[in-house]
Amino acid sequence: MTDSLAPERPAYHYAIIARALAEIDAGGPGLSLEDLSARIGLSPAHFQRIFSQWVGVSPKRYQQYLTLDHARRLLAERFTVLDTALATGLSGAGRLHDLFLRWEAMSPGDFARAGAGLEIRWGVFPSPFGEALVMATPRGICGLAFCAETGREAAMADLAGRWPAARFVEAPADVAPMAEAALAGGAADLHLIGAPFQIKVWEALLRIPSGHVTTYSEIAQAIGHPAAVRAVGTAVGRNPVSFLIPCHRALRKSGALGGYHWGLPVKRAMLAWEAARTDAIA
Repeated sequence: MTDSLAPERPAYHYAIIARALAEIDAGGPGLSLEDLSARIGLSPAHFQRIFSQWVGVSPKRYQQYLTLDHARRLLAERFTVLDTALATGLSGAGRLHDLFLRWEAMSPGDFARAGAGLEIRWGVFPSPFGEALVMATPRGICGLAFCAETGREAAMADLAGRWPAARFVEAPADVAPMAEAALAGGAADLHLIGAPFQIKVWEALLRIPSGHVTTYSEIAQAIGHPAAVRAVGTAVGRNPVSFLIPCHRALRKSGALGGYHWGLPVKRAMLAWEAARTDAIA
């Protein structure tokens, strides 16, 4: 067995994490460091170093975050009631404040024109969860997709299909400053392109703190449409700015993960990554 000579990049780390998740699913959460690293094809020391760099906890501890019942524990222990989050100050640790997000939405009229007259620039960048396709207008990031499960072409077709009348220009150098800052946890401007109901749902998602979760029904309550749980789920799935607007933090009441537009392995990795980092700095 020989260690990979690939550079220590975030996307490379995520590829290792994704393989580890698959092995844990197959072999159970009790795999030893030696067994898990052997299945992945790395030495125990290299594997342990990647985990430490990626999330700050040991592989053994991290396995606990990757198990399927972790979401249920999050729901029991870190459930966020959205209509009281601001009043209690809990949202101070949320993504909106962590990343200093500033956002504005298109007017309903602009949205109805499906992006006509709008130039959207894009590029592909490394992230903690594999390759990320990032799109931006002059006002800010308007699209962020993860390609690990879907592939670049499908991710591009998906995002571009949301604004079919827009002009898309591959310009990674122009998008890079915004993309790299946002993916590293820095300041980010967002330009949200969606229908009014979708915007309300995405606003609610921004109130969920990192390392915490809520339910689709709780989001429906928070936006004043308690019976619209199914519509909320659709709007969560149509969030165009994944991770920055944390749709991965929305779960079913049962604790099941529900769906995730860019693949359930990515959602599970995001929840585990955030929970582990939250615990590491607690």
